Amino acid sequence: MPPTVALTVVIVNYNVCYFLEQALLSVRRAVEKLNRPVEVFVVDNNSVDGSVNMVRTRFPEVILIENKDNPGFSKANNQALRLAQGQYVLLLNPDTVVEEDTFRLCCEFMDQHPQAGGLGVKMLDGQGVFLPESKRGLPTPWVAFYKIFGLAKLFPKSRRFGRYHLGYLSPAQTHEIQVLSGAFMLMRKAALDQVGLLDEDYFMYGEDIDLSYRLLQGGWKNYYYPGTRIIHYKGESTKRTSVNYVFVFYRAMVIFARKHFAPGRAGTFSFLINLAIWLRAGAAVAQRLVVQAAPFLLDAGLLYGGMYFLKNYWEQNHRYVRLPYPEKYMAVAVPVYVAVWLLSAYFSGAYDTPTRMRRIVRGIFVGTVLISAVSNFLDAWRFSKALIVLGGVWAVAALTLRRATHNFIRYRTFSLTYQHQKNVGIVGSAEESQRVRYLLEHAAVPARVIGYIEPGSESGKNITPADDLLGEVRQLDDIIRIYNLNELIFCGRDLPASQIIGLMVALYRQPPVAYKILPQGSEYIIGSSGKDLPGDYYTLDISLNLFRPAPARTKRLLDILMSLLLLLVSPLAIWWQKYKAGFLRNCLRVLAGSRTWVGLRYATAPRRMARAVLSASDATRPTAGPLSDATRRRLELLYAKDYEPSTDVGLVLRCFRWLGQEA
Repeated sequence: MPPTVALTVVIVNYNVCYFLEQALLSVRRAVEKLNRPVEVFVVDNNSVDGSVNMVRTRFPEVILIENKDNPGFSKANNQALRLAQGQYVLLLNPDTVVEEDTFRLCCEFMDQHPQAGGLGVKMLDGQGVFLPESKRGLPTPWVAFYKIFGLAKLFPKSRRFGRYHLGYLSPAQTHEIQVLSGAFMLMRKAALDQVGLLDEDYFMYGEDIDLSYRLLQGGWKNYYYPGTRIIHYKGESTKRTSVNYVFVFYRAMVIFARKHFAPGRAGTFSFLINLAIWLRAGAAVAQRLVVQAAPFLLDAGLLYGGMYFLKNYWEQNHRYVRLPYPEKYMAVAVPVYVAVWLLSAYFSGAYDTPTRMRRIVRGIFVGTVLISAVSNFLDAWRFSKALIVLGGVWAVAALTLRRATHNFIRYRTFSLTYQHQKNVGIVGSAEESQRVRYLLEHAAVPARVIGYIEPGSESGKNITPADDLLGEVRQLDDIIRIYNLNELIFCGRDLPASQIIGLMVALYRQPPVAYKILPQGSEYIIGSSGKDLPGDYYTLDISLNLFRPAPARTKRLLDILMSLLLLLVSPLAIWWQKYKAGFLRNCLRVLAGSRTWVGLRYATAPRRMARAVLSASDATRPTAGPLSDATRRRLELLYAKDYEPSTDVGLVLRCFRWLGQEA
């Protein structure tokens, strides 16, 4: 007897509530089009961003599995797969959007190809660009070698070098392939029962390669099917350019090699992979450091060059004793001056966006005063006060000039305070257009909404004239050009996913237009700028003072000062500590920046921050029992919303005995 359930959909989620909501909305529409019984599982790996509550509230038809920890992608999928009743099983990433007819077309394809064990579809990134991992070959030692050392990227269509992504096969045609993508992996339940579930040795990445290979070994065929498309935003669970991604991804390939290749070949493969790991990790670290340090290095070079010119000028024209300055002046003193000026400017907000002249002047002035004051106490390092003052003047000029030049090159304006505003067009009804405007305004997005494009005209609906109505969807290409639009926001309530994806593909142009989607009934506007970039979103949310630039800098400075003070008094303070060994370790970790004394331990931060030794909720230690996680999250969000440095000081004093606990 055939299964009563035609399809089981399994989605594993970890702290991507905004993507999960959009994915489930698209799944709901695709289920309606399939018109056959479907069950949908969401396995949540201990998210703290409200994902569980969102699923319960908005998607009561979903079978929700709540984990109390994060067991990894493979184990979480297997939890649902063991309960699956469908004839076909789909592993689907939460950062995807499926077309309305995706499930129907895929199930029909599998019905017509009884030897098909697995199926993948055409995947596009958030800009409508084809993702080559939609079809892949097995990472044999040579294939992996070509990928790791860049030959696959240099010759993507070569039958020898392009076998990892099968670049020589047309993405517009159906093909038998070897490896399916875990982002959309449709399998026949009978085949899965034969070859087994996902290998739980893989925490993340590699499990799709392993299972695809076992399907082939079991006598089944894997297909790439371009008859339907999905959006895969990518990059949320681990950032693809991060060191963590490099280690996790390539270590997974080592596990695969050791499991499936002969021992001799696996050894060679492991050596190549480990070599690649360190090369890629080193390159990722270097790239990140260069990008982050570039503004400081440019400013430091300008300041040092200016001081060298001033020194030579002063030696030749304005010194009573015409002797050159000692070598240590340029070798030691000037670099120290530059460091003090830049640090002072940083803490004054000179590197915040948008640039404010008063922040630069204030920072350089404080730095100049510090340099002059300290040099008075060091006879061997006391040089010309005039040069220090002139250096401060040059520092203000140099920092201002560099920023003005940057703005001119990028935006054709010398204004320091200029913030580039995107020209945004909204594709949707007048009602949804107003909702988009409301969300953008309350999320403080620097964007200028030019108007909206009514999608109903294509189905014969009458368009009510409005001042901000730009035209019809069929005119979208001309509208983008005439109004110089930088971003389009599609309203998911008014346009089906298939039409949105079709427009993304059809409108691909240079310079590119960014695309975002407002899902039906959602408060998130979601998008991504490319396959190697994390997805982003605009949301109506509370303003968290903790993550503003000035409070964040103040908090970091306070952490350093408290750590230095605690280390100074540690011979006495350690006797009051419950965890004595951890006390000194935490002091050093906070100094290094990998920890913060007070922060968020239960709530999800909107951006990466150091792990916290103490939670803001630790100030409340009830006698009736421990606080619930939900209560702790609320207390932490209140702390972040109304953050003041004095709060940290008070918490550290109040919870002094627990400063050695593990963060």
